Amino acid sequence: MAEDIKVRYSDADLTMFKEIIVDKMEKAQKDLELIRSAYKNDGNNGTDDTSPTFKAFEEGSETMSKEANTQLAIRQEKFVRDLKNALLRIENKTYGICRVTGKLINPDRLKLVPHATLSIEAKNMQS
Repeated sequence: MAEDIKVRYSDADLTMFKEIIVDKMEKAQKDLELIRSAYKNDGNNGTDDTSPTFKAFEEGSETMSKEANTQLAIRQEKFVRDLKNALLRIENKTYGICRVTGKLINPDRLKLVPHATLSIEAKNMQS
């Protein structure tokens, strides 16, 4: 007798995952706004200290923080985009299916990494 393999997650499961994703997306978008506002405020050239040595250090750290903020913003934007794509997969009822093996991704993995498109098995194959 053929083994009964789940082809997709049930609508109830998809609803649960959707709630997790929506919650993570709201937090991620708030974080992204904080990063962007911090980046915009980095251009604040105060005259608190006009010492040339201090100013050189400050400009160096300002450049570093702008670069760090840019990298953070890029990563955060990708995370938000990945979460939006996960929501599309929920709507299409293809959420939680490994794009390599075609098997269901472990629900514990999806709770931790709700935008995952690979099972651990497939991820290990890539390494």
